[in-house]
Amino acid sequence: MLTLVTGGAASGKSEYAEGLTLLSPGRRYYLATMRPCGPADPEFAARVARHRALRAGKGFQTIECPTELRNVALPGGSAVLLECLSNLAANELFGGAGEDAEREILAGIDALCHRARDVIVVSNEIFSDGVAYDSGTERYLALLGRLNREIARRAGRVVEVVCGIPIYHKGGPYE
Repeated sequence: MLTLVTGGAASGKSEYAEGLTLLSPGRRYYLATMRPCGPADPEFAARVARHRALRAGKGFQTIECPTELRNVALPGGSAVLLECLSNLAANELFGGAGEDAEREILAGIDALCHRARDVIVVSNEIFSDGVAYDSGTERYLALLGRLNREIARRAGRVVEVVCGIPIYHKGGPYE
């Protein structure tokens, strides 16, 4: 089943998505999409360390996948946690597939769903801050908005995490 988990920064969406992935039988894969900002970036290092600590000892095999999601080889019947769509979209738009980013990412999601039993996609809540951005950021936000809508349409479960509390917009905890 395809699940979309959204939420704001530090909402608990990653922790919730990891817990949901643990409910799935079989091998568990963590697709890490963050591209390093550089070795001297302490914020990046802290973020990566926090996510690694969250999933330590939970049986995840990590696959670094900043672009080209469709090329990830997985055994059938596995559970996949894609962390996160927001990074993947930026990577594809600004250095990967470019203007074909939306098509490339959706093809990758389709390929994962074809191979895996459960695919959980983590994404960020956007458009609620009311801030005007430069044209490049606006292009990125529009892409992420379209991806969120399309993945939500295809998903059997859509969950928004607010202050650590899951709110089900489609499907339910065990559907």
